[in-house]
Amino acid sequence: MSSHRRPKQPNPAYTGILTATAAAAVAVSAAPASADPLPDPNKKGVQAQVDRLYEEATQATEKYNGTKEKANKLQQQVDDMQDAAARQQGDLNDLRAQLGLLAAAQYRDGGIDPALQLALSTDPDTYLEKASALDRISARHSGTLRQFLAQQRALQQHRTEATQKLTDLRETRTELADHKKAIQGKLAKAQQLLNTLTAEERAEAAAEEQRASRASVRADLGNQASASQRGAAAFQAAQSRVGMPYVWGADGPNSFDCSGLTSWAFRQAGISLPRTSQQQANVGTRINNLGDLRPGDLIIMRSDLSHVGFYAGNGQILHSPKPGAQVRYEAIATSGMPFMWGVRIG
Repeated sequence: MSSHRRPKQPNPAYTGILTATAAAAVAVSAAPASADPLPDPNKKGVQAQVDRLYEEATQATEKYNGTKEKANKLQQQVDDMQDAAARQQGDLNDLRAQLGLLAAAQYRDGGIDPALQLALSTDPDTYLEKASALDRISARHSGTLRQFLAQQRALQQHRTEATQKLTDLRETRTELADHKKAIQGKLAKAQQLLNTLTAEERAEAAAEEQRASRASVRADLGNQASASQRGAAAFQAAQSRVGMPYVWGADGPNSFDCSGLTSWAFRQAGISLPRTSQQQANVGTRINNLGDLRPGDLIIMRSDLSHVGFYAGNGQILHSPKPGAQVRYEAIATSGMPFMWGVRIG
């Protein structure tokens, strides 16, 4: 496995994104977070309230991500069921046409067999209740009728299942809208608070983010090798996104929330990860000790598992941390988020 040093910044256009103006206009983004640690006790007043709102917004973001993934899967299932029902209806129409031909032939020969009349009726349940009538039809006709009835049952089952999936999908979309509303509400409140800051306080907040960005540029990652080729490839992809802005619900390629960055990076390495940090926490091989992590391992943060990033080496995490920030390197010890465990994939 190759070693990992911090690469040259690939997107200089993003490195100056956090000016004093941007610090007061971050309400358009949010990242998965938890209420684990209280905001920095050295931060008082408005900034502490904003930090708490961002944490709550990022928790809602991971719920949004999970619900959106569920909605997408349900939509695919509904589409597949409707396609299958359409194909079955076509087959059923063909069989009905065959039965019609049989009925016409019998009529010419002196009358329609009662069983065929039942099969061609608009009430198939009547026929099913009197299935013994099949004994009165020749073996050649019986096979076609049995196939017709089986297709009817299968079609009805698919329609019933599709109806239930559509109900689930509507409920999931309602839940999705609720999560989105919660996120936007938290961010709107944060923006209102930011608007109360003086010009000096806004400049101070912007300067703090700029210091974090400068620290990212200077981050010493050491030269430890990754534990897997796929992990190394995903980590390298994530490194190419340093400087990109955090946007809630985004999964690349030019903006990310925390789990959006990790899932996007692993897609570049040919691995499909679940969308949320909680789901990503339960894939691969768990690494319980921080000292056993290697670059490219996932690192799960906060007791509700609501934050995820890449272990970057030398006690650093590469992640998309929060609203108003960029994808960056940061010391785990000073991130303000407790380490839960690592995940090795590939």
